[in-house]
Amino acid sequence: MEFLAQFHPKVIHFAVSLLIIYSLLEILGAILKNDFLRKTAHLILFLGVLSALGAVITGNQAKDAFDYWNKNSSDMVEMHETYATITLWFFAALLLVRTFLVLKKRFSLTLNYLFACLSIVGMFFVFQTGERGGKLVFEFGVGTQIKKQIMEGTTEPEHKDSIKTENDNKQIESK
Repeated sequence: MEFLAQFHPKVIHFAVSLLIIYSLLEILGAILKNDFLRKTAHLILFLGVLSALGAVITGNQAKDAFDYWNKNSSDMVEMHETYATITLWFFAALLLVRTFLVLKKRFSLTLNYLFACLSIVGMFFVFQTGERGGKLVFEFGVGTQIKKQIMEGTTEPEHKDSIKTENDNKQIESK
């Protein structure tokens, strides 16, 4: 299923944006005591969890499709994967509990404040996941065509300083 790997850079942005929008709507719904915002937050949370699931699936495929891991990039992808999994499970749990409470007509304003606070915690997980994903691309070149070409020896980088290798990281650590 390497086919799915190519969609990770596209799918992940939906998950990030939807989960952030959910958090903002949850917070605004609580502060403004607005029922429409609370219902919209619930819908956006559902869509965010679905897109996060897609991001995790495509991300796992992208990890398996990339053959050029070194120690540092491998450690970073493991941290990225851990935070992505935590993010998915955290928001999925919020969705399940929130849906249960709404269906039982027990989702009160007090619980709305609690969910608003929890959504801020969730945004922290989204940030941590994205921070590590960004480093994988911008520091290690993971998933980029130029990195693949360099590793296969079919091209030389125009700016060798822009692509970190394991050797470069050892030199940096020794300084």
